[in-house]
Amino acid sequence: MKKCLSFFLPLLFLTAFPAIDSLGPNETKLKKAKLPRIKKENNVLLLKKSNFDRALKETKYLLVEFYVSLPQASQNLSEEFAEAARQLKKEAPRIQFGKIDVTDQHDLRKEFNIREFPTVKFFVDGSREDPIDCKGVRQASAFITWVKRRTGPSTVLINSTDQAEAMINADNLAVIGFFKELRNNSMEVFCETAKDVPEMPFGMTSREDVCANYGIQKNTLVVFKKGKPVHNEVLEDDRQNKLDLTRLIKTFTLDLVTEYNLETSVKIFDVPVENHILLFIPTNSKTFNVTYENYKSAAMEFRGKITFVLVNTNETRNGRVFEYFRIRDIDVPAVRILNLTSNAKYKMPADEVTLENLRHFCQSYLDGKAKTHLSSEEITEDWDKMPVKVLVGKNFNRIVFNKTMTVFVMFYAPWSHDCRKLLPIWDELGEKYQNRKDIIIAKIDVTANDILSVVLDRYPFFRLFPAGADYQEVAYAGEHTLAAFSEFLEEQIKTKAETGEKDPSGGSKEDLSQKETVIPEKEEL
Repeated sequence: MKKCLSFFLPLLFLTAFPAIDSLGPNETKLKKAKLPRIKKENNVLLLKKSNFDRALKETKYLLVEFYVSLPQASQNLSEEFAEAARQLKKEAPRIQFGKIDVTDQHDLRKEFNIREFPTVKFFVDGSREDPIDCKGVRQASAFITWVKRRTGPSTVLINSTDQAEAMINADNLAVIGFFKELRNNSMEVFCETAKDVPEMPFGMTSREDVCANYGIQKNTLVVFKKGKPVHNEVLEDDRQNKLDLTRLIKTFTLDLVTEYNLETSVKIFDVPVENHILLFIPTNSKTFNVTYENYKSAAMEFRGKITFVLVNTNETRNGRVFEYFRIRDIDVPAVRILNLTSNAKYKMPADEVTLENLRHFCQSYLDGKAKTHLSSEEITEDWDKMPVKVLVGKNFNRIVFNKTMTVFVMFYAPWSHDCRKLLPIWDELGEKYQNRKDIIIAKIDVTANDILSVVLDRYPFFRLFPAGADYQEVAYAGEHTLAAFSEFLEEQIKTKAETGEKDPSGGSKEDLSQKETVIPEKEEL
């Protein structure tokens, strides 16, 4: 009987509706009525939360810029983004460009993990699950190449030496994969790598005469710069992965040693190498030439693993960099390593910048044996006398990670106009809760204190550390007003109370006397 029902139900459903031919002319018009098109600005879809799903469903390929309205970086990228959309409008109509201002769209920020602005993501077949990050792309030409390689072949098939030479000499940089045959794992990794490096042309060949012309006998990736080979990487199945090759190839967009300045700073961070080593030295010093040659030799050995940066200490515009690394005149020349993922800093133990010392320092770091270099201000006598407690590196962990008190912390930079503007509001918040035994309102200068337990964000940023043993910090992303801060704090405490983990009416206050947190195996200034 069940089988019969399952057979007849679809028929009953279909017979409940008239055939399309039986509809009147007015009914037909209603059925064909469509929603108005999503508005565009300079060939870019103007997206918002209410039309985002619709845009995804109506486009095969959608490249979306998530931006906030104020930063200059967003404005600069938007212009290049719009130019790419204009050029592809007729050539590739299946590819659409869209932009969405997420200044107040906190749900979308959270869903797509938007932490930097602008951020560009690529959506395929209407799915909002796992969009592809479009990182380090800033020019219209690079956006066009990037989407083309995602929607079509990522490399050019080379059939002759003349074709190879034309590619090598057409641009400043070119990459060619030489293969014994075009069906192997190495070739697949090479093609996947090409998708993430739109800054330069990629070609591949299996022609014996072409390989022989360049003296290639094994599966090999060759980077050409200004028409000449500058790096050969033998490709072996299962030995290299896409990220390793991407890192290696993108380093050639930089000099072997890149001097830090306003122009190169963006390029330095676009290269997906998380390890940066910095040499702080005046370029007019007597020892500069010798030191630089040593540094350059080390850079050759660790290319693709560590990005080598030179910071001229005579350049006053580099002051923020000196401040971030706490470099003083008496420290120069100085060498530091920065891990961009953890923000951990490492100081070269040796004072003399020799090739051997650099080599030992870099290898020790890569092997996980280097000690982190933590800076901290001293704990002042009156750090806890005001409504807002003043934290430093030496007492941070002890104060924020405790079982009895909820701690709300403002992370600020004293030179930041936005931070200075908010400090009075933060003082008001401290005054409001100064009599609560279960709450601490605190602040910390992150330009003078290294905190490894917290991922740094754009200044100012705020973190709430709930009372309890789990120490799960909560990021604050609301408005910067007294009312909003208070509402967030009360909601978090209420949530804790409802789960039985916290009594908001009070609690035994921990002894906040002057103590220092000693972190084993951490080197301090």
